Amino acid sequence: MTTTSAGTVIAPARARTTAASATVRRKQGLQHGGWFVAPFLVLFALFVVWPLLRGLWLSFTDANISGEGASFVGLGNYREALRDDLMWEALGHSAYFTLLAVPCITVLAFLLAMLAHHIERGKWLWRLCFFAPFLLPSTVAANLWQWLFNPGTGMINHVFGTDTPWLTDKTYAMLAVVVTTLWWTVGFSFLLYLAALQGIPGHLYEAATLDGANAWHRMAHITLPMLRNITGLVVALQILASLQVFDQAVVMQDFGPGPEGSTRTFVQYTLEEGFTGYRVGYASAVSIIFFLIIAAVALARMWLLRNREEGGR
Repeated sequence: MTTTSAGTVIAPARARTTAASATVRRKQGLQHGGWFVAPFLVLFALFVVWPLLRGLWLSFTDANISGEGASFVGLGNYREALRDDLMWEALGHSAYFTLLAVPCITVLAFLLAMLAHHIERGKWLWRLCFFAPFLLPSTVAANLWQWLFNPGTGMINHVFGTDTPWLTDKTYAMLAVVVTTLWWTVGFSFLLYLAALQGIPGHLYEAATLDGANAWHRMAHITLPMLRNITGLVVALQILASLQVFDQAVVMQDFGPGPEGSTRTFVQYTLEEGFTGYRVGYASAVSIIFFLIIAAVALARMWLLRNREEGGR
C-alpha cells in the first residue's frame, strides 16, 4: 500500500476510480450493444416464446382448430395423452427410427470423412459428392427414394434381383425411411468430422509412426480420442433430429401413416390430432410432452459431457 506524508491512502482510491470507469464502460457497451441484439430478441419473443406460451395455455383447454369456444380442462389432455396407446406407438416408431439411424449416420460419416481426408486425387469432387445430397429439400430426397424403392419400377429391387415390398410392408417401411435419411443427411455429419480431422496436428501421427505404430494403432490412439468431442456432438445432434423425423416418412408414404401405421412418427401423430382431428388443445398437450422428452435428452447429453470433462481433469 502506498501512502503520502499526510497518510492519505492512494491505492484504494485508484482502485475505486478504476472500478467506476469499468462500470461506466460496461453500461455504455450494454447501451450500444442492446440495439444490435434488439431485433433478434423481438423476433425470438414473437416466433418462439409467444408460440410456446400460447401452446402451453392451449394444452389446458379443449380448443378446436377455429380457436373459438375453448374451455379450461386442466390436466385432462395430459391424462388422456398418457393413456393413449396410439401416442406411445408413435413415440416407439420415432425411437426405433432413432436407434437405427443415429449409429449408421455416425459411423458412415466418420468413414466418408476418413476417405475424403486421406484421398489424394479429386478431393473436391469426393467432398462434393458426399455433401451434395444434404443440400436437397426433404421432399425431393423422399420422392427420389420413393421411386427407387417402388416394387415394380424401382431400381433397388431391379439391381438386387428381389421383389421386396419396401413401402407397403410394415417390416421394411421404416427401414426404407432410414436408408433415405442416411443418404440425405449424412453429409452434414461428414462435414463436421472432416473439419475435425483437419484440425488434428500432423506431428502426432509422425511421432507415432517413428515409434512403430501402424495405421490401426494410430487410429485407435490418436484419431478416435481426438474426435471424441465431435463424435459426441454428432450423436447428440442426430438424436435430436431423428426424434423429430417427419418429412421423409410422410412423403414416402404419400402423406399416410404407412402400412399398419408403421411409419407414423410422434410429430405426424401430433399433426394428425391437431389438423385432422381438429383437437388443437389435445395436440398442444402432446407437443408439450414431446418438448419435455427432447429437453430431457438434451439435458442428459449436457450432464454426460460435463461429467466426462470433470473426469478428464
